[in-house]
Amino acid sequence: MSAQPSVLFDAPGPKARIRNTVYSLIVVVAVVAALWVVYRGFDNQGQFDAAKWEPFLDLDVWTTYLLPGLQGTITAAVLSIVLALIFGMIFGVARLSEHRAVRWGAGTVVEVARSIPVLILMIFLFALYSEYDLFDSEYLALAAVVTALTIYNASVIAEIVRAGIRSLPKGQTEAAVALGMRKGQLMRLVLLPQAITAMLPALISQMVVALKDSALGYVITYEEVVRNGLQLGAAEQNTIPTLIVVAILMIALNSALTWVATAVERRLRTGRRAGRGATVLAPDSVITDATPGMDITKK
Repeated sequence: MSAQPSVLFDAPGPKARIRNTVYSLIVVVAVVAALWVVYRGFDNQGQFDAAKWEPFLDLDVWTTYLLPGLQGTITAAVLSIVLALIFGMIFGVARLSEHRAVRWGAGTVVEVARSIPVLILMIFLFALYSEYDLFDSEYLALAAVVTALTIYNASVIAEIVRAGIRSLPKGQTEAAVALGMRKGQLMRLVLLPQAITAMLPALISQMVVALKDSALGYVITYEEVVRNGLQLGAAEQNTIPTLIVVAILMIALNSALTWVATAVERRLRTGRRAGRGATVLAPDSVITDATPGMDITKK
């Protein structure tokens, strides 16, 4: 049976399929060989000895290092994601404003925020908050991490929102204006609900970025899972196994976030399809008298 043609690229023929299969096997073999070399190097250094992994069977290790670090990572990620979504929506809509001052002001803030590295922003805010004693010492590092992540991710989300709204057909706006909707109603009831569904894959990716960037907080002594993992590795002399466990925990967190966001996206898309397919039935009090060439509705 011949391969189905594609509008994006030419379907590979028999020789091309064989060649692609050979290339894929070569890549797989190369990756497996590289992993084997890395494994042998760590094994020769004794990093995979049972004694190096025994601390992870101790509950005190988890309650002292890993679980508090996970709590710090999740706290910073959740706060920054929620705030970034709120401010990102605000600035994304502001960038589409018909008022030039609002549009230029929002654009300036977004472009400046996008151009500053997150780590530098964290260090600067930590020093600023410390200098002016804006937060309690207990929450100083958390405030700097959340603020930095919010500023950067909100600027990216603002661009995602702006692009998502602009991708909608202009007929949506023209129809809403013809119905007499105000600008706020147009944005809230027509454009944003459709744009959010289209933007969700990009928003999910940005949420994952915010979760991973929370690990940068270890530079300013924020208690998160990477910092606590390094402390555990130094205390137990098992840095490599500890970092492997930390990596597994971060992968699990990112996978859980992606799964939740994907489930929300699927639910929203299903709801929109059901809404489009719904039919409106006339109430019993409406009587339709059909005459040739005319429909008369009497209440």
